[in-house]
Amino acid sequence: MTSSGPPAERLLAAVERVAAVIARADVSAAVGTLGDEEVLALLADASAACNVLDLVVAAGSAEIARRSDRAAGYQGLAQRRGHRTVTSLVQSITGRSRGEVRRAVRTGEDLVEPPVGAGESPDAVVGAESVPSDWLGPLRDALSAGQIGATQFEAIRAGLGEPPVERYPEADPGFLPAAWAAAVTMLLTEAAMTPVEELRANARIARDRLDPVGVTRRFEERFATRSFRTWVDESGQHHARIVFDDEAAAWVHTILRAALRPRRGPRFVDADAIPRTDRTTSADCVAEADSRSNEQLQYDTIVAVLRTGAAADPRQAFGDRQPGVRILVEATAINGIDARGRARVAGVGHVEDGGQALPAGVVEKYLCDAGAMPVVHDSAGRPLDVGRERRLFTRRQRIAIAARDGGCLWPSCTAPPSQCEYHHIDHWSQAHGHTDVDDGVPLCRNCHLRLHNQGWRITRDRDPETSTDTYRLHAPPEPTTGTTGQPVRLASKSPTRFAAA
Repeated sequence: MTSSGPPAERLLAAVERVAAVIARADVSAAVGTLGDEEVLALLADASAACNVLDLVVAAGSAEIARRSDRAAGYQGLAQRRGHRTVTSLVQSITGRSRGEVRRAVRTGEDLVEPPVGAGESPDAVVGAESVPSDWLGPLRDALSAGQIGATQFEAIRAGLGEPPVERYPEADPGFLPAAWAAAVTMLLTEAAMTPVEELRANARIARDRLDPVGVTRRFEERFATRSFRTWVDESGQHHARIVFDDEAAAWVHTILRAALRPRRGPRFVDADAIPRTDRTTSADCVAEADSRSNEQLQYDTIVAVLRTGAAADPRQAFGDRQPGVRILVEATAINGIDARGRARVAGVGHVEDGGQALPAGVVEKYLCDAGAMPVVHDSAGRPLDVGRERRLFTRRQRIAIAARDGGCLWPSCTAPPSQCEYHHIDHWSQAHGHTDVDDGVPLCRNCHLRLHNQGWRITRDRDPETSTDTYRLHAPPEPTTGTTGQPVRLASKSPTRFAAA
């Protein structure tokens, strides 16, 4: 159980509760005697204490860096203690890696509020509102208050970067800092239920939505670093190292997800070659005979694609669906057709699986090669439905739901749309649910089975004034107490949830 208040009070309270549990010398034995809720509370308290201590390490590391400034020369703190760099000195004290020390220094520097008048004005006026230029304030406050840890702080901070005010001289100087502050607020609401890797990716998506010019620059920078290198080790094993550009990475991930979805992908064994029995189908035999790991399966898929080339039979290589990259782009970002018949795109697109941003030029290339499929929404922003005449969601409905929700809606899950099934909120057979887009949510196979097998429920509430929908996840009753706890609001993971510039 965590507490609020100043960092020192939170640290003392958390340490006191942890110490009471592990009073005996053997920590493992002490923890082993706890019940489920007690173990969870202990871990929460230990994490709360670590978060405060990480805050102290960050502040201390940044102060050591300040006192070891290069301008001080040999009189700097690190040099006086016999260390060439700040990183080396902090490592000798904390035992952390170089990367961890650098992140701690950056976090500590960000904790210091910029003085008024340093660089930017304290406030920029946007319309009738006064917007603080210190957009890091809410993030800094969340870290100091224990709402997030240092690792989450660094993920959001590094993912968002700095508002590129100089890149848009025609814009109001307060617009981008205000937009960055709004993105911070949204990311903080998602931080508690989002893995830190996903939080960092979401911060990058928010940045790309607000900085379309920067998307092209960053794409070109990563494109310039693309490489493929092979070597042979001393035992004769061949190795390879690939650095992908963004577009190629999207294609490769799509191919591999098709191969692994869900372990029903390529087997490179003809079904006719598997003898049938009274108890087993050919597909079952293939699945049972395939003992490859996911890594081996991905390797075999890539090699097969390379060997068969563009003429590969999709039914042989990828099961029932040929992989392809889907890109989400608002219709308002497409600025008509030029004199040569090419679509012109002003904004950025986002890969459906993962939400990575692609610059306008790449979106235009896909529009030229493959065209577009419109997803039509009603006045409240909801995709249209087809009622109860169909049991399963249509292909267009699945695309619409994926564009709306961005992947598995289970709070802690990061599965992309390509790995999702589509769940009827009102069960088709039990509650006579409709096959409406409003009543469908994407869930990966694991989360979908958990929902049905353990008795979880998802409900939808519609605001009568705005006609917007809110989805909530309800836990099954506790076996001993019968309580269910508060439902969890399910938030969209689509890149379009962030405001676009």
